[in-house]
Amino acid sequence: MRPTEHVLDMFAVPGDTEPVPGGQGRSVRAGDLVLSPDRDAATAEAIAPVLARLAADLDTRAGRDHRDLRIAMPVPARDGCWVIDGWAATRYEPGAVPLTDLAATRAVGAVLHAELAVRVPAVRLPHRRDRWARAERVAFGEAPVTTGTLGSDCGALVRTLIEHGDDTPLGPDQLVHGDLAGNVLLDPRGAPIVIDVSAYRRPVLWAEALLVLDSVLWHGADPAVMQEWATGAAGGAMARAAAFRLLSDRPADVPAYTRALDPLLT
Repeated sequence: MRPTEHVLDMFAVPGDTEPVPGGQGRSVRAGDLVLSPDRDAATAEAIAPVLARLAADLDTRAGRDHRDLRIAMPVPARDGCWVIDGWAATRYEPGAVPLTDLAATRAVGAVLHAELAVRVPAVRLPHRRDRWARAERVAFGEAPVTTGTLGSDCGALVRTLIEHGDDTPLGPDQLVHGDLAGNVLLDPRGAPIVIDVSAYRRPVLWAEALLVLDSVLWHGADPAVMQEWATGAAGGAMARAAAFRLLSDRPADVPAYTRALDPLLT
């Protein structure tokens, strides 16, 4: 996808674009901004202003170390809107490269979610109807399981996972990043930069389970880490994370999920 001339004009950037690392692989650089497609305008209006304030605070905090957490700064368009025709913008970070180490990314997630818990404890997200929002509600038992369009293998696995996701408390709901794997960069001085915040109000443990699962499935993390997510609250979080991914993937690689989830399912 390429942003239209209207989008480029509203964000006041030149027409020459180039792909950038990280995210979903569809973001492009235009001038000093990164433009990302398929953003929900209502969600962006709710979280972009608070993320921008937090990003500025992190970058200017007294006593800051050059390797401390950063957040990609959201940038509004010329009319003050945060999304134009589905495209949103963040400040481009020259020389940033993807962070691929799972342990380091989990540490980044812990710091990010601690900051979000303090800075934006009361943020409310709009009701969404996209496939990710529907899958999230099913995974947490807030909507019925309808697996008729998934195929028999995928439907059976989803139902098994929903049964594993019992009533064990996972912790309080707060603003979390539900797609951290592949969405943390390192700037040239070694500071982690969180990008493409996929916003949900769910327990931090669920967001961490998503990070671990995605890292094992798609980013080469050691599958042995899944042993940590086989029982107790961690097992419940992983069951909900996997059900969410299976319901929202198009298509879902059921054999890959089955292999990764073996410690939980056996």
